[in-house]
Amino acid sequence: MLLDILVIAPHPDDAELGMGGAILKLLAAGKRVGVLDLTSGEPTPHGSPEIRARETAEATKILGLEWRENLGLPNRSLEATLENRAKLAGVIRQTRPRWLFAPYWVDAHPDHTAATKLVDDARFWAKLTKSDLPSEPHHPQRIYNYYCVHLKAAAQPAFILDISDQWESKLASIRAYESQFITGRDGSFMEKLRDEASYWGKTIGVEYGEPFHCREPIGLETFSGLV
Repeated sequence: MLLDILVIAPHPDDAELGMGGAILKLLAAGKRVGVLDLTSGEPTPHGSPEIRARETAEATKILGLEWRENLGLPNRSLEATLENRAKLAGVIRQTRPRWLFAPYWVDAHPDHTAATKLVDDARFWAKLTKSDLPSEPHHPQRIYNYYCVHLKAAAQPAFILDISDQWESKLASIRAYESQFITGRDGSFMEKLRDEASYWGKTIGVEYGEPFHCREPIGLETFSGLV
């Protein structure tokens, strides 16, 4: 399946947490959006590979995604190796997205920072000729970075997306990961998520928002999308 946008997540649930609202909004606009989870996300205290697979399928259904795959890389020891770079570059060449979305590059979670490095490197490799990679060379126009960080730091995003109309569906997709965010928790996690989204919404004068960054200059064709 050819994609307009490929969201790359270190673990199942990172895409929902970081940009579930954006995914819903892009799909509603007619964009072909896919999510590639790099690892299974297991082991975790209350999960298992089977549980996480069921939860991911439910979240995928809530979001309305038609394409979601898992690269099968090791959780907790994700690395931007040459082998992993080739695997991801192959997916990029086969799906041919215009934009890639990756985690923000400053984080306390080693898997997240490794994922961002891997995406940067694979984007470059995907355009190479005279290689053993599958399909034809392809170079995504831009990498945008979503926030799903474990580092206790104040984010300074490049832009904030209004997800007020998508918030409840985003929240439902996160709740699908019951083993991660419901079981064994006191309920404050979801409240904090809402508070965070409300904070970002407040900064741009809307109810809920999602922050994003980009290492490269962001171009606009019109001013019609600005709030």
